[in-house]
Amino acid sequence: MNNDKPALLGDEAVALGAIHAGISAAYGYPGTPSTEILQYLIDENAKGGPLARWCTNEKTAMEAALGVSFAGRRTIVTMKHVGLNVAADPFINGALLGIKGGLVVAVADDPGMHSSQGEQDSRFYAFFALVPCLEPRSQQEAYDMCREAFDLSERFHVPVMLRLATRLSHARAAILASPDNGKQQSAQNPCSKTEDITRWMLLPAFARRNYAALIAKQKEIRLWSTAHPVNKLELADKSFAVITSGLGGNYYEENLADLTAARGKAPSRLHIGTYPLPEDSIRKLCEEAEEVLVIEEGQPLIEERLRGILPQAVKIRGRLGGQASGNSQAGEKDTAATITRAGELDPDNVRSALGLPPRKTVLDALSAGNPAKDFTQGTISGKPLPQRPPQLCQGCPHADSYETLNKVVAALDNTPGHPNVCVTSDIGCYSLGATPPYSAIESIVCMGASVGMARGAADAGIPYAFAVIGDSTFIHSGITALIDAVEENIPMTLIILDNSTVAMTGCQKTAFPSEKLKSLILGTGLDPSHYLELEAKKQLIEENAVKLKKEAEHHGLSVVVFKRECLEAARKRLKAGK
Repeated sequence: MNNDKPALLGDEAVALGAIHAGISAAYGYPGTPSTEILQYLIDENAKGGPLARWCTNEKTAMEAALGVSFAGRRTIVTMKHVGLNVAADPFINGALLGIKGGLVVAVADDPGMHSSQGEQDSRFYAFFALVPCLEPRSQQEAYDMCREAFDLSERFHVPVMLRLATRLSHARAAILASPDNGKQQSAQNPCSKTEDITRWMLLPAFARRNYAALIAKQKEIRLWSTAHPVNKLELADKSFAVITSGLGGNYYEENLADLTAARGKAPSRLHIGTYPLPEDSIRKLCEEAEEVLVIEEGQPLIEERLRGILPQAVKIRGRLGGQASGNSQAGEKDTAATITRAGELDPDNVRSALGLPPRKTVLDALSAGNPAKDFTQGTISGKPLPQRPPQLCQGCPHADSYETLNKVVAALDNTPGHPNVCVTSDIGCYSLGATPPYSAIESIVCMGASVGMARGAADAGIPYAFAVIGDSTFIHSGITALIDAVEENIPMTLIILDNSTVAMTGCQKTAFPSEKLKSLILGTGLDPSHYLELEAKKQLIEENAVKLKKEAEHHGLSVVVFKRECLEAARKRLKAGK
């Protein structure tokens, strides 16, 4: 398509940009005004283009995209603004992961509610998740920014939002498409799953570290946004400043000639097309302004934040130290946060924020009374206190299930340097399968994500993709992703660990009894010959491993249910006389 100028809808320009960026797979759920992005990709897939599939909902689409990224390939997921509510769990948690293959979330907002139940502005989600957002104002920018977003995702290892609006999505214009190097780019992103699986497992210890890393990236992300050429600053009449974003820039320019004629001069103006906000440019624009007009498509995100960006007489301290803030005068150096940005409040960090010295602790008092011993916070005699990480209960059925799975993985993953196998997991007590002595799972993202991620990993080319999920989590959020997998007969193995209770939170009753699980699963259309129930027992590990391996080698979808009641639930049941 070299030097070709096709006339495309804004949605179609995004789709073409994704193809030229070298995506391997695309997922979405239809919703106006975003539908045409994935429809274009589906039509191209029929001609030999990258894989593109509709999903049961936006959440399963986002999780499948995470699976593709986990496998090292580029992917895009599409939805409308209210659909992002459905995908919010994996989207926000996705910012804490070590995104490998570039992942772009294309969201089309609907200001004016042409076909929607609200005017929700997706930029708030990008701010909430602390990820970059690009907002094109033309079909050409939609194409260019989509391509750029994949590079940005791989640079910062986070999902990147591409925010569209109805008038752009559904208007058509000629664009200049760069040479089609999609195949070349795809070759540069081979199927090669992540090497540091702790970046993909949001157990609290790893999640806290990953969140700290996300916060540390913010300064570099702000610098990228401030320096972006689309954020153009034009200084003229400094007493009147105009800030535009997205399509607001087009409407402003349509009226600029009349405005200049009426006022005798043009105002100063800053156009914003990338987020986080280019705060330095905003301050420069507004430093002599008597009035600032903000023209933005959607809700008043920029307008609200101006009050925190522009200088104020009152000094405000809190968790936003370490970056330029609205309460800093121009040229003032960044200062450390008064209260740490990550982590919870406690009496000690609040005390420090109040300017008070640290409190004396019991250990300090003991140390003062007995100087021969070195008592310090968290140590005894200079040695760290022993850590007591959570672990599976003695006799837990999940332990036997993981031993079975590990035997199968060892037999299948016998090609060094090639990602033969991946094991995605989920939220529940079985998440502890990530820790020794099992070390059996490679991802923990959000409720139900294991199924969609295994589907995406299989789509990306990993031959043996396993998803591990508990019976309660499967009922909560796994069914919809299973429907996706059934529809495409994805070559993956779903393992359901059925312990007949919601064990992690205290053995509450499941919403759906275990004895009905089979009929529910087969009701999705799964081939009954590839539904298997196994009893999770130590003496059956070898026998179960043979059966599980056979299902894993089936080139299609299998569901294997490991069944045995949780010991704690059994104790409670017997104690209650049931």
